[in-house]
Amino acid sequence: MLKRASDERRAAPSSSRAPAGGGRATTGGGRTRGDRINGVLLLDKPGGMTSNAALQTVRRLLNAAKAGHTGTLDPMATGLLPLTFGEATKFSADLLNADKSYRATLKLGATTSTGDAEGAVLERCNVAVTHADVDAVLSRFVGTIEQVPPMHSALKRDGRPLYELARAGAEVERAPRRITVHRLALIEHHGDAVVVDVDCSKGTYVRVLAEDIGRALGCGAHLSALRRTRAGRLSVCDAVSLTALQDMAPGERRARLLPEDELLASLATVRLDAAHAERFRQGQRLALDAEPRGHRVRVYGGTNELLGTATISEWGVVEPERLVTNN
Repeated sequence: MLKRASDERRAAPSSSRAPAGGGRATTGGGRTRGDRINGVLLLDKPGGMTSNAALQTVRRLLNAAKAGHTGTLDPMATGLLPLTFGEATKFSADLLNADKSYRATLKLGATTSTGDAEGAVLERCNVAVTHADVDAVLSRFVGTIEQVPPMHSALKRDGRPLYELARAGAEVERAPRRITVHRLALIEHHGDAVVVDVDCSKGTYVRVLAEDIGRALGCGAHLSALRRTRAGRLSVCDAVSLTALQDMAPGERRARLLPEDELLASLATVRLDAAHAERFRQGQRLALDAEPRGHRVRVYGGTNELLGTATISEWGVVEPERLVTNN
């Protein structure tokens, strides 16, 4: 039986929570004074820092005029946070919509007000589950499932973030959302600690997944640690820590920037000759009998310069979508 931990002091909820699969791509306040820098920087975000604080710190280190990120990580989470600068901000949504991978640590036997370690403990329970029990339950959450977003999230109801309502003690009905868990692998299980690797679709709340797993095990659980290891084809193995970035010379920092098309690696490629490239830059549709039809593509000029993205119609017409303006 679960016992209510009424003697535990309730912790104040965080100001916001993001889905593990990402959040809104932001531009960090739009254009500000600074250098016109284009590219993508893979940051290994430290724990205890908001994604926006990490973004603004790196923007200042690079003296970049325009910056954004491709979906937030909760303050307690660490790991891959791709940051976009200049023209790369136009393609943030491509990574925002991509699948993500995480290493998550669950603490069994305790539920919290926020679903993670930052919340107040609500209930406690003795833990008596085996490795086989955990494995069997994890398999039930692989595939396309429905997940109810948490109250402690940045989703809005009547213009107000849900976390503000949660702070006021209110709880509102939230419609379940369909997500896909591609892989849920048990890495470690020692006592009340369970470590899993999660590959999931955008919009997945790993905190909610942890709670649901604990509920299915009959002992409750919350997320005690989270590290994002991959976003689309980008890996945390290629990321730089904030401390290392701060210790670099200005030129070294900018050398860490990847080209804008790193965000578009999953798209097919269309290459244009000089005449068609000029028309594309002007936003003109091109009747080229192009392939693959019905799909988005990345478009390059004759000198291998990224011109932008486009959609190819069912008739093979290249229809410009987002254009790069720095070429």
